[in-house]
Amino acid sequence: MSRACAAALAIVVSATAVFAELPKLRAAVLEFGTVNWELDVIKHHGFDTARGFELAVQGMAGGSAAKIAFQGGEADVIVSDWLWVARQRAAGKDFVFIPYSKAVGGVMVADDSPARTLEDLRGAKVGIAGGPLDKSWLILRAYAQQEYGMDLAAETEQVFGAPPLIYKTALQGDLDGAINFWHFMAKMDASGMRPLVTVDTASGALGLSPETPLLGYVLHGDMLREHPELVEGLAGASRAAKDLLAGSDSEWDRLRPRMKVNSDAQFDALKAGFRAGIPAPGPVDEDAAARMLALMAELGGAELIGKATEMPAGVFVQPGS
Repeated sequence: MSRACAAALAIVVSATAVFAELPKLRAAVLEFGTVNWELDVIKHHGFDTARGFELAVQGMAGGSAAKIAFQGGEADVIVSDWLWVARQRAAGKDFVFIPYSKAVGGVMVADDSPARTLEDLRGAKVGIAGGPLDKSWLILRAYAQQEYGMDLAAETEQVFGAPPLIYKTALQGDLDGAINFWHFMAKMDASGMRPLVTVDTASGALGLSPETPLLGYVLHGDMLREHPELVEGLAGASRAAKDLLAGSDSEWDRLRPRMKVNSDAQFDALKAGFRAGIPAPGPVDEDAAARMLALMAELGGAELIGKATEMPAGVFVQPGS
């Protein structure tokens, strides 16, 4: 073997060894969740390996399955809301939260619906993605009580179901209003429905901050203590992906096949909704988050937030802020 060939082979072997030695971060996420768009960007552009780790994405059938994998040691990171992290920390579990998205849902009605405010839904049939403790539903209940003296739970008929089911039922005209997650709202809007009120609007009226990111990457606290470079790396890779998605239409064109859209209108609505949900860099306003926790404790009680009647220390992590 010539010296040149030997040198080239040594470089390849060395590069392969370096790559093989990168620690893996196993992310367990909903198989068709919107977080996959960001994770795809991270992997496609090597934002993970450039920061010293390899991201391994595991598709899960549901949020409960992801949490089981995480708590059982089969995954290093999941996506959940910080209220769940606060509940777990109050129960003695050492989980931490890196902000991912501030996108929230709201109430959608048919474009020709006579409803102009929540007050107009008295006696109406309302579909709700999730269950009676869905955070959007609780915030909207508090908003209706404050603004109209209206008990949404008592004065409407509720139909609880999975987000896709509520989406389809609403489009079929079988509901007078539908409360759904932001990406289904975007599709509903593109399909001829309109927002009656958003959770952002309701939160602002209740003195909460719509800038508080509800969803984030959840990791074990021991990873933060023992391998802070990995936490920094994940946060940096996430921000790099967000920056690209915020400014590049061509990157969205690349992602379009995995977005499962049926029209340009749906594609544009989802792109705009994701961009609107990108949280600003910097630390989370913990006072604002504490106000939300207090409201959730009042409305959902221990069934929702467990022992977390006050904000536990150490929930939020914002590397580089």
